[in-house]
Amino acid sequence: MQAHADQGIAVVGAGPAGLAAAEVLADAGWPVTLYERMPSPARKLLMAGRGGLNLTHGEPLPDFLGRYHPAGRLEGAVRAFPPQALRDWCEGLGEPTFVGSSGRVFPKSFKASPLLRAWLRRLEGLGVRIRTRHRLVGVEGRTLVFETPDGVVRTAPRAGLLALGGASWPRLGSDGAWVGLLEGLGVPVADLQPANAGFAVAWSEVFRTRFSGTPLKRVALSAGGRTVRGEAMVTEGGIEGGAVYALSRPLREAIAAAGEARLSLDLRPDLDVPALAARLTDPRPGQSMATRLRKAAGLSPVAAGLLREAEGPLPVAAEDLAVRIKAVPLRLHASAPIARAISTAGGVRFEGLDARFMLAARPGLFVAGEMLDWEAPTGGYLLQGAFATGRAAAAGLLAWLRAEDGRPA
Repeated sequence: MQAHADQGIAVVGAGPAGLAAAEVLADAGWPVTLYERMPSPARKLLMAGRGGLNLTHGEPLPDFLGRYHPAGRLEGAVRAFPPQALRDWCEGLGEPTFVGSSGRVFPKSFKASPLLRAWLRRLEGLGVRIRTRHRLVGVEGRTLVFETPDGVVRTAPRAGLLALGGASWPRLGSDGAWVGLLEGLGVPVADLQPANAGFAVAWSEVFRTRFSGTPLKRVALSAGGRTVRGEAMVTEGGIEGGAVYALSRPLREAIAAAGEARLSLDLRPDLDVPALAARLTDPRPGQSMATRLRKAAGLSPVAAGLLREAEGPLPVAAEDLAVRIKAVPLRLHASAPIARAISTAGGVRFEGLDARFMLAARPGLFVAGEMLDWEAPTGGYLLQGAFATGRAAAAGLLAWLRAEDGRPA
């Protein structure tokens, strides 16, 4: 089948990065066709918004930028489209936002679907065409090759922008299948790895049976020189939750280097060791350890059970017991599978891109979103990164087209 020439721009991937890029390009007057392999756009965005769509975060920009790894990697893109710009953009769609008590930013509707509907209406008004059930399977020069239910489709746009996601939540569209395709084009790609993921722990059968699915509330977790307060969840095969996700990079790196990682849990972060030891001193005659932990230390049943999962016998002396409660050691031996991770680390290496997010190996082809080699914790940083890089790559594409046409930047 011959590829049809297209004087417009092809954006591949209809998640937040691809939709953001399509909006910038169409708003600049270019005809844009948006290709998506799933039956409908932005499925991962909709899933993420089921419990409240955390768009970005309200902390000061220097602190915000420090959440991205490697340091400085997304600084230019985020500075060009910072959190306040994202909030203003939402307002322009008729979806005002608010800052929650944790600093996280949500739409006032709290949902993803109203925002997405308004966004798609805007794109439709800008003339963006959306082609669903189109899976990218090849790049041949300027030609993009798609598999569709009706057969193979080829198109040769003026320029293309890829926003195909990582490899987490593959049933929603991002399965990482693009890695082999881009590597075959000479594009350097860092291995995709689970980020913001849980970890495997070899629980005892008693603990697993009794506490699987039970939250650990108001704890502090430490690893790799970092401490995070929050909550965690005991699962059948390990531990997950916001505080664990925030430490997923140092934990993942420790497992890669040594085959295991050590996670320290402070079950009473509101008390120091002397204060906790004072509460544990002089237990009543005949008082069981379970009662002592519950009444004197204020531990929930799952927290008390976790103490017994640590290596070595449970201390009896008040100070030793307090030290154990303040630093319960857990041995993690594997990350959760990437398909169960919230996001993906690794991706297209930045040394394979120019400052405009264009692939050095394929001039005229740009990359944005979670395909790129960066990671960030949950809390609004992931979506902000997707929006910002989508817009930055689109701006780079427009600059490249102006240069190609001999027009001033």
